Amino acid sequence: MSASFPPPSEPDSEPAQLLDQLLQSLFDDFSFWFQRGLVLLELTPDALLPASEQQSLRQKLEEALQAIAATRALRAACTTPMAVDMDAMAPWHRLMMRVWNLSSMLRIAGVALPPDGRGDAEPQA
Repeated sequence: MSASFPPPSEPDSEPAQLLDQLLQSLFDDFSFWFQRGLVLLELTPDALLPASEQQSLRQKLEEALQAIAATRALRAACTTPMAVDMDAMAPWHRLMMRVWNLSSMLRIAGVALPPDGRGDAEPQA
């Protein structure tokens, strides 16, 4: 006699697809704004943001872009739906807000900003 096991249950595809679409959209937004932040830092005068703070922000943006790429790769490698903990994304939200603040500071200082390439207006303070 051989033992038989029921086939593994398939995750409900509609919620899984919705989760995937939501996370992809979030990752796309984070990536866009972090890359935009790197562009904005190139336009930031030292009088507006000291060089040491610019370097620190640049490093955080680059690390966040690497973390997002790693998270995307991990999710793509999984065969089952996988969420991302909000505590893991909270620093990305704070970093995105720093980019928005930098954009606002540059606008107030009269620095001409290049178009964002999305057709969206940057958040105004």
